[in-house]
Amino acid sequence: MNIILKGNICYSKTPQELSITENGFLICEEGVSRGVFNCVPEKYSSFPVKDYSNTLIIPGLVDLHTHAPQYAFRGLGMDMELLEWLKTYTFPEEIKYSDLEYADRAYEMFVNDLSFGATTRACIFATPHVPATIKLMEKLEKSCIVSYVGLVNMDRNCPEELSQKDPGAAAYDITKKWIESTNGKFKNTKPIITPRFIPVCSDDLLHSLKELQVMYNLPVQSHLSENTAEVELVGKLCRGVSSYAGAYDKFGLFGSDVVPTIMAHCVWCSDEDKRLLRDNSVYVAHCPQSNTNLSSGIAPVRDYLTRGIRVGLGSDVAGGTHTSIFTIMRDAVQVSKLYFRHVDSSYKPLTVNEAFYLGTAGGGSFFGKAGSFDDGFEFDAVVIDDSKLLSPNLLSLEERFTRMIYLSDEIEIVDKYIRGIKHG
Repeated sequence: MNIILKGNICYSKTPQELSITENGFLICEEGVSRGVFNCVPEKYSSFPVKDYSNTLIIPGLVDLHTHAPQYAFRGLGMDMELLEWLKTYTFPEEIKYSDLEYADRAYEMFVNDLSFGATTRACIFATPHVPATIKLMEKLEKSCIVSYVGLVNMDRNCPEELSQKDPGAAAYDITKKWIESTNGKFKNTKPIITPRFIPVCSDDLLHSLKELQVMYNLPVQSHLSENTAEVELVGKLCRGVSSYAGAYDKFGLFGSDVVPTIMAHCVWCSDEDKRLLRDNSVYVAHCPQSNTNLSSGIAPVRDYLTRGIRVGLGSDVAGGTHTSIFTIMRDAVQVSKLYFRHVDSSYKPLTVNEAFYLGTAGGGSFFGKAGSFDDGFEFDAVVIDDSKLLSPNLLSLEERFTRMIYLSDEIEIVDKYIRGIKHG
């Protein structure tokens, strides 16, 4: 699709540099951005112009970590910590997805929520149920949201109904058939290897998942160092490794430049964990809302950025209560201020511009060239009407941009483009 969007165009050039062009022209050629201009270049003069004057136009938002089946119990159990919360709410809910009719209704609600929001790309956990996971992938494909979906693998320390019995072999066969039935089937939705986290995954299971990852050249997603009790449990279960991250790295599941891995949370990472994150180009999915709700702690995001570790944002529903990455951006800024004030004053708080970068280009790079309007990036754009954010003052575009993030409940999404196709 060839089109030009006219409006106030905002996107991140770097984590610190925000580009804002007033009444600019954003060029889309065959689903790819050709950049932002003050005037339409002659070579694109034949493209139709869609006039969104006085709106804000931003790249689509990226959610690097969320759980589709947990959408059904958002806001419940927020007085619990992680392990108790999993046993009380998460596992009982996920058992229900053996019922395909239930899964169909629940996933419809989740995908509709994503579709009406500003998210254009997401990495999503499902459950161990193959038919329900395929149903989720079909719904996401219909929505045109670009996504990775994981059939969750687990075989110990979990309810019998969710366990893939006969460690390794059963999980291997189930997951292999699922991959073969979905890999390449969809345009926008792809499978991703998904060991839930070390406490529920045996060595045999992790070994078998590595075989599949190599066989099909797929990325990996999981959890790392979310909660202190979880970290202690991993230490007891995995005595032969030097760190939590080492338990993944031992099986080759900790990423590379070629096939990336996402690790959600990373609140309590050791120096060895951080070294492995950096050296293996692992993405940290920072989930500040979930970490606050479940009393997990505050991830040292400034430290990760300083070390050159890749970072994006995750809503982590239902630990997080909102699918909106705008909400996660402002939460990321707020918890970084608490970290600065109460944990380590040498780590400067995140700025709004940095949080926006993490929720667009930072997480978007997991998908390749996504999350920016620079030339050559896939064309994901969201058109925002912020006219309801009233003020007696004449605000600058920079001020409107900041209010868009902090007051996102009061804005209206006018249109959304994914890979150049309008979905508004």
